Amino acid sequence: MTSLTIARPDDWHLHLRDGAMMRAVLPHTAQHFARAIIMPNLVPPVVTGAQAMAYRDRIMAALPEGMSFEPLMTLYLTEDTDPDDVAAAHASGLVKAVKLYPAGATTNSASGVADFGKIRATLDRMAQIGLPLCVHGEVTDADIDIFDREAVFIDRVLDPLRRATPGLKVVMEHITTSNAVDYARAQDDNLGATITTHHLVINRNHILAGGIKPHYYCLPVAKRESHRLALRAAATGGEIRFFLGTDSAPHTDANKLLPCGCAGCFTAPNTMAILAHVFEEDSALDKLEGFASRNGPAFYGLPVNADTLTLTRTPSPKHGHVDTEDGPVTVFDPGFELNWSVQ
Repeated sequence: MTSLTIARPDDWHLHLRDGAMMRAVLPHTAQHFARAIIMPNLVPPVVTGAQAMAYRDRIMAALPEGMSFEPLMTLYLTEDTDPDDVAAAHASGLVKAVKLYPAGATTNSASGVADFGKIRATLDRMAQIGLPLCVHGEVTDADIDIFDREAVFIDRVLDPLRRATPGLKVVMEHITTSNAVDYARAQDDNLGATITTHHLVINRNHILAGGIKPHYYCLPVAKRESHRLALRAAATGGEIRFFLGTDSAPHTDANKLLPCGCAGCFTAPNTMAILAHVFEEDSALDKLEGFASRNGPAFYGLPVNADTLTLTRTPSPKHGHVDTEDGPVTVFDPGFELNWSVQ
């Protein structure tokens, strides 16, 4: 195969940041993706419908002329979130999901949830109105090994939460383990799971073996090779509950290289070329459209995009970094030559 045309894809987990950083990175998503679920972990976080509307306006103002892109807004769930405000923001069509960060789990998650009992009323309202909950699935207990945090979260938090809130739609975001793959497969249609580009490519050796590679450090952290292979099988196998959420997360090189560096891989510029490589390796190019363009809309109850994106089997240009007013942002390097390009 030398050319592949698919429905224009969507990104169901994206960090755009704000201000100068957003202006620099937004075009790289809008060039390939029609829509994206926008993460709300700004400083301060996006916790109300009014704040989500203001953030959406800033995104649209930063979109270069001639580009088409729809930001799908989310609210940051806190222990003080007002269920009525959530319901109103959803009813207006503005907010497509609410994001649950366990307090301290990742970048700008200090305002997240520590006492899950305090969000019960909001979760019940979300179940009633059909508003999905996007979950960063890690516990943050100091006694839990960082490589076990996802599996423990499923047992201690996610499964009890879902049993206590029947009908709640949940997205397990950026899953990284075979435990999460197995759990997702065993559940009903109210549970979906996103998989990132970089977790299909790297395991924990890529971060640690032969010297620390800060630009491969992300949260949830990459796991063993057996887990990576389980993710690839889920992504390339055509199962409708798994779909693309890049978790593309730009940080300046200066912030990545600090003694306590930031977590995140910036994959927006080369995600589609990397995915074509991965799916071709697994003899599953015919499944790429489902993973990138169809399964996500099906879960969120949205139409598949009418326009298309074409990949051709020609070498993809290298993206070393993206310049921003705050400094350079390194683009994720998959560690292999990319033989597919977006036309």
